[in-house]
Amino acid sequence: MSRAGRIARRGFLIGSAAVLGGVAFGAWRYGRPLPDPFMGDLPQGQSALNPYVLIDGEGVTLIAPRADKGQGSRWMQAALIAEELDVDPATARIEAGPVSAAYYNTSVLGESLPFRPTDRGWLAEAARGAVDVPSRLLGFQITGGSSSAPDSFEKLRLAGAVARETLKQAAALREGLDRKDLSTADGAVILPDGRAIPYTQLATEAAQIDPIDQVVLRDKSQWRWLGRKMRRGDIVAKSTGTQVYGADLRLPDMLYASVRAVPQGGRITSLDSADAEQMRGVRRVLQIGEAVAVIAETSWHAMQALQAVDLQWAAPDTAGNQDQIWDSLTQALDQGDVDSRLRNDGDVEAALADGQPVTAEYRVPFLAHAPLEPMNATVRVDADRCEIWTGTQVPDFVVSHVADLTGLPQDAITLHNQMMGGSFGRRLELDFIMQAVRIAAEMPGQPIQMIWSRAEDFTHDQPRPAQIARGRGLADKTGIRALDLAVASPSVTASWFGRVWMAPPGPDNTITAGAWDQPFAIPDYRVTGHRAAETVPVSSWRSVGASANGFFHGSFMDELFDAAGIDPLQGLIDACDDRVSRLVLEELRELSGWTGRDLRPGRGRGVAFCLSFGVPCAEVVEVTETPQGIRLDRAFAVADIGTVLDPVNAEAQLSGGMLFGLGHAMNCELTYRDHMPQQTNYHAYQAMRLYQAPQVQVRLLENGPVRGLGEPGVPPAAPALANAIHAATGMRVRELPMTRQLRFA
Repeated sequence: MSRAGRIARRGFLIGSAAVLGGVAFGAWRYGRPLPDPFMGDLPQGQSALNPYVLIDGEGVTLIAPRADKGQGSRWMQAALIAEELDVDPATARIEAGPVSAAYYNTSVLGESLPFRPTDRGWLAEAARGAVDVPSRLLGFQITGGSSSAPDSFEKLRLAGAVARETLKQAAALREGLDRKDLSTADGAVILPDGRAIPYTQLATEAAQIDPIDQVVLRDKSQWRWLGRKMRRGDIVAKSTGTQVYGADLRLPDMLYASVRAVPQGGRITSLDSADAEQMRGVRRVLQIGEAVAVIAETSWHAMQALQAVDLQWAAPDTAGNQDQIWDSLTQALDQGDVDSRLRNDGDVEAALADGQPVTAEYRVPFLAHAPLEPMNATVRVDADRCEIWTGTQVPDFVVSHVADLTGLPQDAITLHNQMMGGSFGRRLELDFIMQAVRIAAEMPGQPIQMIWSRAEDFTHDQPRPAQIARGRGLADKTGIRALDLAVASPSVTASWFGRVWMAPPGPDNTITAGAWDQPFAIPDYRVTGHRAAETVPVSSWRSVGASANGFFHGSFMDELFDAAGIDPLQGLIDACDDRVSRLVLEELRELSGWTGRDLRPGRGRGVAFCLSFGVPCAEVVEVTETPQGIRLDRAFAVADIGTVLDPVNAEAQLSGGMLFGLGHAMNCELTYRDHMPQQTNYHAYQAMRLYQAPQVQVRLLENGPVRGLGEPGVPPAAPALANAIHAATGMRVRELPMTRQLRFA
């Protein structure tokens, strides 16, 4: 019996109940039911317990509670259920489901633990096992941290298996047979004589019996969909422009709104909207907190009228210009107050005193999330209800905050979580949704869609923080002997949690994530996080702390290898103390045909490694120096995610993450003047252009535990490119974006 099967008997209770004449199946831990997410929609006498599988006369509905931001999460979840349920996921309805603590994320809090992902000691393993308890008690229904795959892998297959076996039991009772003599295929129970009874015909009977909660999950060799090349159910719609996102929603008699806010932390001192109120299509102009909102017949009318509003404001009490922000980060490093020091092996100071250390200082800028679909939400507020259509990664926080704002009970708030046209962490925030609710509350009973202009999306983002790092180290022919890395950054954790819930006490591991937790055996090895004052509210950006620390750590290791005359890829392999990570590096050497960093004159290649979100990922970039600038020729990436659930999507995530990281390292930054970013649209915030993209080859390994892949391709990209530029030109790039120092062809 699989481990999941043993857990099912020992720790899970599985429930089924009638759902509109059908049946629902789900799972919850600790023998105590969580709130029923479907109870409010069912007639008298009907109920559903934490459903993932709903079956009625119309067919099978698979519940995928993790949000889909374009990464294919909804299809992956459906395939996990469908594999055990024996239904083709392409034939099922796939829904996000209601907001419910029943869909809490088991895995996401594990990233905050002070243990390296490669630590398999008893204390680390016990902590990982115990983290499910606060996850369940808090009930965070969150999508993030590349946690959807590890959180769903056993949970959703278990729900599908319980549904399958319970449907078989219903058929066995009807036919007077033994369940073990029955099988399933293509959404039906197959009898010994070959007859097939569709699940839809068994739903009512299945609802009347106790669920079969002792199940064996199928071996990987029996999988029909998982692990094979699948065409995701959303690919055709996304490829033809017919996919409906939140901004595409249309309701009868809907009005439109747009917003212009003062800088975050500022306050409105005067507002003159007389001219805007006279413009065509305008219905109302409102002050909503420290922002002005225009409600109009179209979003274009609303955005045009906003430009006619004379809005004066008083500045926040924080640093408002980029030079002041850099000074704040430098001050945090110079003062030396330690927020965290989770890596402190050996005696770094004594080791560095014995030689002439290599030193370097690195900088990374603020980065906008900049998803293609700007922030939007559609809301209708009535006297006793509030209905919201939007894309969000934190539906439970949305409901609780809207309840506090409107005074309505949480069960009077309905959230329809929409497919999202990108996020990269931006839709972890609530600001745009709360604005939409406040606007709709001014016109009760009227559905209003609020959508931000692109400029508002850029200037009122909570970006990835700007950060500075300093490295000191020693290396000789045997490898890196000492490495000391100090990182200064405001706290993403305190900033985000302070907005959506409450700021947690203690150090912020995110400041050094992607640096302190790397799988290298260096005798004297220290990584220190210094918390800088928050000058701009910041948030999670794709790969969070590792997005910057991958650049710092990967670049500095390359500098140390270079000083010692060591081949950087061989140096990484020799220093690696984790088997799975070492296999990734060795596979990268084979995939890229690595024979050294130097190619012919004017050409070079760089390598970098970063373990983030439990995924070891290594990348090589090859470049050529041309009269037009640096040309990216080829790129290679290898990662180990334990089990590849969808090869096509996984390869796309890895290559896409690498290109995302490369493009931002080359070109992107937010710089602040008078408390506002100077970059207000894509013309000033260009990621990689199509003609600049290198040829990319990726390879996925399956030696470790099940992991997600939405973020781990990003962190090694910037250092691999910087190291390649050094190999080709001799120039060390220590500040991003790289266009501050060079051109790209």
